[in-house]
Amino acid sequence: MFESDSPKLTKQIWSRIVTKYQIANTRKAVWQIVNTFVPFFVVWYLAYRALAYSYWLALGLVVLAAGLLMRIFIIQHDCGHGSFFKSKQANDILGSICGVLTLTPYFHWRKAHSIHHATAGNLDKRGVGDVYTMTVGEYLQASKWERFKYRFFRHPLVLLGLGPTFVFILSQRFPVGLPQPSRRELNSVYLTDLAALALVVVIGLAIGFREFLIIYLPVSILAATAGVWLFYVQHQFEDVYWRRAAEWDYTAAAMEGCSYYKLPQVLQWFSGSIGYHHIHHLSPRIPNYHLQKCYDENPALQKTPLTFWPSLRCFLLGLWDEEKQKLVGFGDLGPAQV
Repeated sequence: MFESDSPKLTKQIWSRIVTKYQIANTRKAVWQIVNTFVPFFVVWYLAYRALAYSYWLALGLVVLAAGLLMRIFIIQHDCGHGSFFKSKQANDILGSICGVLTLTPYFHWRKAHSIHHATAGNLDKRGVGDVYTMTVGEYLQASKWERFKYRFFRHPLVLLGLGPTFVFILSQRFPVGLPQPSRRELNSVYLTDLAALALVVVIGLAIGFREFLIIYLPVSILAATAGVWLFYVQHQFEDVYWRRAAEWDYTAAAMEGCSYYKLPQVLQWFSGSIGYHHIHHLSPRIPNYHLQKCYDENPALQKTPLTFWPSLRCFLLGLWDEEKQKLVGFGDLGPAQV
């Protein structure tokens, strides 16, 4: 829940606060490219070389490469918001390159993500770019089959196991899930697929397809799993904000509907400071390399953090209770209703 000793945060206040942090810094952006892409390719190569000694050694490097791939996704994410570089063209070019590595078609994803930002916390506009959440009333009115499907979808083994693999490896190979995609958004799916296939063929011919895949797949799956976990806990905690469209408020949706997920410094680096998610939703034009500074310098934007161990409880929650105004677990409904 948002807690602050500062006066009530209004759009007039926060828009004035965030302005100076929205300015892209080319030097910081270029350095972030260097300290992310170079280590990623180096670690990837070392993982390949390690196969000659031990696959377990290679897997250790795979974990590091997955962390760097997640950071590449954050760069793509900033490019999609037009915040990483000052130049729109530079953002689109770099974002498209990142999309090949993350298996995420840049323009198609960008449109879905913009819808997420415009509708997060709005009960009447669920379904695009979010983790689908039913209300208690909807669940109780659903058939047994619909309840089973929903609980299966929300199970941790699906959300962090099958789900990330399905979304990033399979479903993003097709132009699905986006209402009325433009020609550019459709083309971004096809061109990303072709570029990724070319990458597989070229590297596979160079080092062997088996060697390539036993590194490539776990790196991609681990990075996708970590990314889904971060996205989940940033929007699926007990006191999260959900309202019907008539009552929905942008500022409240950002400050109360997004967690401040406090991570150790090393994990904050790999995740591109995305833990400051409430500030990101308040002002998506702030690049990731300015988020911590924005938080540190403005008490009005500081809130109670969500830390790792308490965040695990988020998986026990699955339904929005409109009466209690909070997420509840299936067990809270009572044995007869589950």
